[in-house]
Amino acid sequence: MKKYQKYAVLVLCFLFCLSISSTKAQQTQYQYLSGTDKDHTVDWDFYINTGQKSGSWGKIAVPSNWEQQGFGTYNYYKDTQNPQEQGKYKYHFKVSASVAAKNIFIVFEASMTETEVKINGKLAGPIHQGGFYRFKYDVTQLLNYNGDNLLEVTVSKRSTNESINQAERKADFWLFGGIFRPVYLEIVPKTYIDRLAIDAKANGSLTLDVFTANANSGHIIKAQVQKLNGQPVGLPFSMKVASNEQKTTLQQQVNNILPWNPESPNLYNLVVSVNGPKGVVHVIKQRLGFRTAELRLQDGFYVNGKKVVFKGVCRHSEWPESGRTLSKDISLMDVKLMKEMNMNAVRMSHYPPDQHFLDVCDSLGLFVLDELTGWQAKYDTEVGKKLVKELVVRDVNHPSIVIWDNGNEGGWNTDLDTEFAKYDPQHRLVIHPWEKFNGTDTKHYPDYNYVSNSVLYGKEVFFPTEFMHGLYDGGQGAGLDDFWNLMCKHPYFGGGFLWSFHDEGVARTDRNGQVDIQGNAAPDGILGPHREKEGSFYTIKEIWSPVVIEKTFIPEIFDGKLEVENRYIYTNLNKCSFKWKLVSLPLPGSSDLQGKTAASGTVAPINLEPGSKGFLKLNLPANRANSDVLYLTAYGPDNKEIFTWSWPLKSPVKIIDKFVAQTVGKPVADEQGGSLEIKADGISYYFDTQTGYLQKVITPKSTIDLKDGPALAGAKHILKQFKHYMVGDDEIVEPVYEGSPRLYIKWTFSAGKPAKLDYQFDEKSEFDFSGITFNYPEDQITGMEWEGRGPYHVWKNRLKGQQFGVWHKAYNNTITGESWNYPEFKGYHAEVYWVTVESKQAPFTVYTNQKGMYLQMLKPAKAAGTGNDNTDPPFPEGNLGFLHTISPIGTKFQTANKLGPQSQKNVALNYSPVTGSLWFDFQ
Repeated sequence: MKKYQKYAVLVLCFLFCLSISSTKAQQTQYQYLSGTDKDHTVDWDFYINTGQKSGSWGKIAVPSNWEQQGFGTYNYYKDTQNPQEQGKYKYHFKVSASVAAKNIFIVFEASMTETEVKINGKLAGPIHQGGFYRFKYDVTQLLNYNGDNLLEVTVSKRSTNESINQAERKADFWLFGGIFRPVYLEIVPKTYIDRLAIDAKANGSLTLDVFTANANSGHIIKAQVQKLNGQPVGLPFSMKVASNEQKTTLQQQVNNILPWNPESPNLYNLVVSVNGPKGVVHVIKQRLGFRTAELRLQDGFYVNGKKVVFKGVCRHSEWPESGRTLSKDISLMDVKLMKEMNMNAVRMSHYPPDQHFLDVCDSLGLFVLDELTGWQAKYDTEVGKKLVKELVVRDVNHPSIVIWDNGNEGGWNTDLDTEFAKYDPQHRLVIHPWEKFNGTDTKHYPDYNYVSNSVLYGKEVFFPTEFMHGLYDGGQGAGLDDFWNLMCKHPYFGGGFLWSFHDEGVARTDRNGQVDIQGNAAPDGILGPHREKEGSFYTIKEIWSPVVIEKTFIPEIFDGKLEVENRYIYTNLNKCSFKWKLVSLPLPGSSDLQGKTAASGTVAPINLEPGSKGFLKLNLPANRANSDVLYLTAYGPDNKEIFTWSWPLKSPVKIIDKFVAQTVGKPVADEQGGSLEIKADGISYYFDTQTGYLQKVITPKSTIDLKDGPALAGAKHILKQFKHYMVGDDEIVEPVYEGSPRLYIKWTFSAGKPAKLDYQFDEKSEFDFSGITFNYPEDQITGMEWEGRGPYHVWKNRLKGQQFGVWHKAYNNTITGESWNYPEFKGYHAEVYWVTVESKQAPFTVYTNQKGMYLQMLKPAKAAGTGNDNTDPPFPEGNLGFLHTISPIGTKFQTANKLGPQSQKNVALNYSPVTGSLWFDFQ
């Protein structure tokens, strides 16, 4: 009997697929009038009334924002200049006579802000209001099927509805104009399926609302779930259309499905047809995923029965050269970059994105918060209801979308809260981003104290929909480690969304392509306008890694065991793989920065469920101590890198011992005219006897203007005595200083060895940084090579994400967020063992003998648009420093000390003096 049933199922599925496959003529047809994206456009006739190229007809690429085509006026935040700007479009097209018996709609994916459409001189329908939403008109009766058709479109930046201007055109983003998404004809039979609304649960329960036009009781709706390769899943199911009903609801239990989640974004196709007495009338195919999303009060947000932690970011739809006109390639790039940072969520800010972006979120796996526009101001109820419908009807079937945002930061009309469910059979959660609403607390830009209090006393599910504001180099990864560790302690934790994904820079056509970031308004991203990676990219990648390894150093006695935590939501770590390698790093001057791999291997799979901890066992060879660094890389089920951890295996002093050679000869001292010359190995070191500072070094090749040090960073001292004397074969230079905090300096010059500097100093009770500094002419520096963490600079509260190795950077004067030649040359660099300063004079190398040292390479210039010092941390007066502590960085809205323990000033530990040694090699 079961065998018979199995064959019956296969026969039914086969017959359904056979009937569908023979109905190509009944599928929806599309005829594009514009291009499809920023890289594939069609020229239309265009006229604009103000700004660039105004007052005469020309050609414009469609889709586009007209500013990016050299027309009109740029505005940010508010339409202050030429607010009545209006563009007129004309386009001639033909429609085949073969479709004259069908229904034809003209579809605009988006046009900002108010759009009037005419076909052959007649209005296609009411003027559309709202710049970010899909709309369409039935133009069947307006078309000429025997000749030319004229499309005329008038687009106004300002709406006649003032609430739209307040919600969309008084906002902290670029206010473009134009038809910026595609325009096309949608051709369907007289009886057709208008749209679907799907509720596909994780358990296989499927509810399908099918909206038809011109169907009657003689029609039947049929549906079949398929795998993406066309293989049927379960039985086909059907429902007869009721008389005078536009909506037909079908229900089916689909067994043996794989649910959708960001870690396993399983997708299916749903083939739906309306059938009459003569067979299939119209058929459509809709991609779907089975998943269940719900908020559980005073608990969390759940998807497929698992408590979710959003690791998300807010994204604007923008590209410098094309504004809001994008492409699927950009959507793919952006989602892949988010996944590379180990993110699992994205918030649409502050409007619905392109369809292809949501398609990519479905297929690659990201949770999505889809947003109705309303930046601190709301739509009125009448127009708001229309726009909610346009938003939900377009996006309702994307499994990636789990929450609807009704506006942003006060820009919500509460009368619209219940409108979303009218078009969404899933009844997704509706939130007010930044407000306590519907059982959620989505507070924007909480400081560390707010989070602490929310952890202790909060009653709502907590997930800030904007936090760690990324102005310039601040926020984002800086402070995130402390924030995230504390947020994870919240009993009702739901995650959070960083602000923001990329700098909103626009290449202005009225400024020869200069990228404009509007001062401190738009450079808020983890990435630059063209998706250049800032240092925070890698910090976030480590902090949000679903595989967590907290070990910060490898001791000399090491059994190869590393504690690991599984922070996936759905995935067992036995689906991941791990590879290690031992590497010997090159010494200064080597052309190969990668070093040599001494040994490598894989780690046995570990069976570890989400939320659990266990141990990885690395079978390292007995001679591992001969290598310099251990790397461990985790790979996800997709074989892509999750993160690579690195640990130095040797102390810096061992590098010095290996490098230094012995020769014969004694240093010679010569003091005259306020200057002391120490000559050793053909190199002359000049000291100012009035300050005790080194002033220059002369080698047989060049003069090296290293000077004004060693000085204690952040302190002023007066030279009390300047001593130099011999101890055995060594010449000692010992300036004696008075002042607070106490400072001790001693130079040792030995034949055949680099000059050695020993120092000791006390630390104040609280300070920004500490260590020894010099000055070197910035205009002489061409680059640097170093062993340490890299390649990006760091802050005290943004140390994670960098790998230990040997790195090289050419000089640049990048100001994070104002120019994008990354990684930045200037700034603090972590765990430095040695550095070679490359210059026009001659290179020189400085070694240290301690772990945990920081290199200060110059000082980054202050951003021109900054409004405060939050993102401009303090640096020592000297521009070349060897530091024991460094300063943190804040955010646009918060000083660093509001961001948690790692963001506080440094404090002296137990009054112990700090000691260290540096070796200076000028050979």
